[in-house]
Amino acid sequence: MKTIYKTSEETGVFEVLENYVDGNWVSLVSPTAEEVKDVSQHFNIELQDMISALDEDERARVDTDDDYTLIIVDVPIKDKDESFDGYGTVPLAIILGDRKQKYIITISLRELPLINDFINGKIKKFYTYKKTRFIIQMLYRNASYYLQYLRLIEKASGQIEHELHKSTRNKELFQLLNLDKSLVYLSNSLRANELVLERLMRMDSIKKYPEDEELLEDAIIENKQAIEMASVYSGILDVTMEAFGSVISNNLNSVMRRLTSITIILSVPTMIFSFFGMNVPLPMQGAVNAVNFITGGALICVGLMVIFMFRNKLF
Repeated sequence: MKTIYKTSEETGVFEVLENYVDGNWVSLVSPTAEEVKDVSQHFNIELQDMISALDEDERARVDTDDDYTLIIVDVPIKDKDESFDGYGTVPLAIILGDRKQKYIITISLRELPLINDFINGKIKKFYTYKKTRFIIQMLYRNASYYLQYLRLIEKASGQIEHELHKSTRNKELFQLLNLDKSLVYLSNSLRANELVLERLMRMDSIKKYPEDEELLEDAIIENKQAIEMASVYSGILDVTMEAFGSVISNNLNSVMRRLTSITIILSVPTMIFSFFGMNVPLPMQGAVNAVNFITGGALICVGLMVIFMFRNKLF
């Protein structure tokens, strides 16, 4: 879907347009081939640069051309499908026009909360004609989303750990595994985004005012904080999974030990009754209490075995 937005420099009103104008923002969300081709031809952008943002495995980077600058960053998302329920990332391409053509183009595979925040007016002092400020605001907001999702992962991890204290089921263990995979995805993307932010800080081709540089520095700090949080949470989660793996193994050993002890105890009366069932004369044969005598002897043996196993902590 292609949508054209612009903030009026006279009134400051953010509105949706039908046609391209100077200083507009073109948002492409899961665009069709015709929409990509139309934008590429109108703004004289290499088609391959626009298509690259639609590749889920596209790496974060900054490329410069004579007429525009291409910035690709990884944006965190809540990902849920048949095989994975956790957090992942998708590439977001931001194309910044040069001074001759003032425009900003964003391209993403799916609808992103990051983009909707700007459309819905959640970002203060956002104007489409302030291109550099717009890009830096978007990068800062993106780093904030990483922090938000990392806190959600930490909270979910604590809830799953609480459930595992009550019952070690496969469901909770798979949930922990998905969270661990999420942290790996987010950590790798954060490091790639860090390189993009640092390069933008050094680039002279993108004009930055003092306020823009401060905001970009804040975005770099937010991103570094997210990297540290992801590293800490990943370490905690790894230790938690290893600890519960040991608990499960220990519980399995305890169950097997008890079952083995019960099997040994039950084998004692079986052996006694089997012995006297093979044409062996019964003690006190002819007496009415012969069977009771054997049964009592078997119970005494079982009792002695139980006492022995309890004292040696075999149960």
